[in-house]
Amino acid sequence: MTNPSENNSAGTAEFFPGGIPQPPTPKAHILIVDDDPAILDLFQRAMQLAGHRCTVTPSGKTALEIMCRTPVDVVITDINMPEMDGIELAAAIFNRFSADVIVMTGQARGYQYDEIINIGASDFVEKPFSIQEIILRIRRVLRERQLKEATQNSHDELKQAYLDSIHRLVMASEFKDEDTGDHIIRIGEYASFIARHLGRDAQYIETIGYAAPMHDVGKIGIPDKILLKPGKLTSDEFNIIKGHPEIGARLLSKSRSRILQMAEEIALTHHEKVNGTGYPRGLSGEKIPLAGRIVAIADTFDALTSKRPYKEPYPPEMVLDIIRRERGEHFDPGITDIFIDHFDQLLSIRNNFGETTQITLEAFSLSERDQKRIQT
Repeated sequence: MTNPSENNSAGTAEFFPGGIPQPPTPKAHILIVDDDPAILDLFQRAMQLAGHRCTVTPSGKTALEIMCRTPVDVVITDINMPEMDGIELAAAIFNRFSADVIVMTGQARGYQYDEIINIGASDFVEKPFSIQEIILRIRRVLRERQLKEATQNSHDELKQAYLDSIHRLVMASEFKDEDTGDHIIRIGEYASFIARHLGRDAQYIETIGYAAPMHDVGKIGIPDKILLKPGKLTSDEFNIIKGHPEIGARLLSKSRSRILQMAEEIALTHHEKVNGTGYPRGLSGEKIPLAGRIVAIADTFDALTSKRPYKEPYPPEMVLDIIRRERGEHFDPGITDIFIDHFDQLLSIRNNFGETTQITLEAFSLSERDQKRIQT
């Protein structure tokens, strides 16, 4: 509905007797929503003279349709409109778009003001108002918007550098394993998937996705001749491997980072079993942190379905049977149920990240180390 009016000195003097306010850079797209044609005309001419692109509409419904077609920086909407009032429009905008909203009305009531603030409107203007005041408020909102974007960009760069450092730390702990890169991606994907289906909030899902790949960082302190040994381990060798959870926890300890705090928790507890027979602390049930219980099943699943120096990957049906039998023994029952119910989806994650070697149940045979594990 944009229809630019011609700039002229009379129009400029009418709206800005003190001179045209300098618009921010880049120029903004302003959407005006009001069922009064005179208000729309006033705003359209004023915004254009101030250097902004301007679109006007008398309807909240049409405003949303416009925003679906083209990006909008700021919406200025009246409160009292038919079909969809300004508060309903603002709420719909915040649910679907990133635009800032300025609400205006000539009949403000206390409860409306509270609603406007609570839905996150950037500003509130009472009629009658001056166009110069509106321009200044738009400039303030746009400055804040640009500052938020700049801050977010800096935050994203810092976060990426932080996560890259974590990734390199994990790779250093397992660099002898050619599948390590894919393995740590998969563990994060499995953990996030399970957390999501447990109904955890978005922050928890994100945090465990970043923290879970650090579960075996303590292996950096275990000799390669033990980690990569193709045959069965001696009791002494297995006891040395059982020390990697505490090594990892020490490496990750005393951090103020939410991600590293959870990573420490996971590193220490992902080999615990809900029946209390795991290591290093022999924790049981809910004494094992949720993140540790999630990664326990995720790590076991990935280990079973992956080729290792001492074993071939297990066939999927055998993996599913092992996980089902370990419900309430090794693995948390509720997490196991989610895992079983979504086994095909988790298997797809496994196949999407890293090469897979398909072995049929008939052709499969246990490795020497696996036989030792089953016997003990």
